[in-house]
Amino acid sequence: MSDELADICERIGREVCIMEVCGTHTVSIFRNGIRSMLPPTLRLVSGPGCPVCVTAQRYIDAAMDLAGRAEVIVATYGDMVRVPGRHGSLETQRAAGADVRVVYSIRDAVELAARNPDRTVVFIGVGFETTAPATAAAIREAYTRRINNFCVLSAHKRVVPAMRALLEAEDVPLDGFLCPGHVSVIIGAQAYKPIVEEYNRACVIAGFEPMQILQGLLHLVRQIKQGEAKLDNAYGIAVKDEGNLTALRLIDEVFEVSDAVWRAMGVIPQSGLEIQQKYAQFDALRRFDLQLGADEDPPGCRCGEVIQGKIEPPQCSLFSQQCTPLHPVGPCMVSSEGTCSAWFKYGVRGTSRASKPRA
Repeated sequence: MSDELADICERIGREVCIMEVCGTHTVSIFRNGIRSMLPPTLRLVSGPGCPVCVTAQRYIDAAMDLAGRAEVIVATYGDMVRVPGRHGSLETQRAAGADVRVVYSIRDAVELAARNPDRTVVFIGVGFETTAPATAAAIREAYTRRINNFCVLSAHKRVVPAMRALLEAEDVPLDGFLCPGHVSVIIGAQAYKPIVEEYNRACVIAGFEPMQILQGLLHLVRQIKQGEAKLDNAYGIAVKDEGNLTALRLIDEVFEVSDAVWRAMGVIPQSGLEIQQKYAQFDALRRFDLQLGADEDPPGCRCGEVIQGKIEPPQCSLFSQQCTPLHPVGPCMVSSEGTCSAWFKYGVRGTSRASKPRA
């Protein structure tokens, strides 16, 4: 398969740039040494597929604010604990006495609220359409069971509007997208049709095993050689055209689509999921009347450029020097799906190819 990739890329006669949108794809590509199997003219760049990484600094600071309140228990998944805010992280807050608890399911946070009726449990809701249904189900359960001391600081995002924003910015000359398998299970293959039809970019949905990723890349370069831009579902065993209708109905019941701010990308129209008025009591922003401040990213950190495919981690002067998994400066080095973390963990330390305009 790698020989066919090399042959097609040679016949294309120029550099081909593919973005893998999903952080799980990024990690699998590095873990399995897939980059070493690719021809030099096939360039992979990582996109905004790590939910922790794209969460704007203002949400991290809001979580820190909540953690500092005596009446609050903050519940979160493990990756979020170590993401640096302007004044430390949830981990440092916990060390100083804040009640911050790592949960393995949002349902654990609901039960935590049920067991602690004198405290308010705030769950940090970060993720794409993959995790949004679970958050919606938890909110609906709390509503049904009248667990009124539970709420969510929602920073849920939608993937396709971010893909649109990247193409409209024209900062990186992308030929196509390796589309995320997990998200696609929920939103369905047809969700990517606007990318193909309006922007003339090839989109292929692929699984996460090495052969599935290589197969997805092969489908993409075949299209590019033919001068085509099509939607191709190479993960049909899990992804349907229409997606998971039950999960989509649940999202629609609890959330409404809204504009949302992304780290370094600014406000992207229709890219967020905001808790509907019916469930307003479970919205931490409303309950605590939180005013989200400005984003102040750590000095020198280029995580925002990494998640847009503008640079690769070694181009950041902090990478593997001041910024390491033990002492992360930005979220891309914290999250298990972060691009900087993957580059560091799998030993990629050398100089990378900078993004450049296509001739």
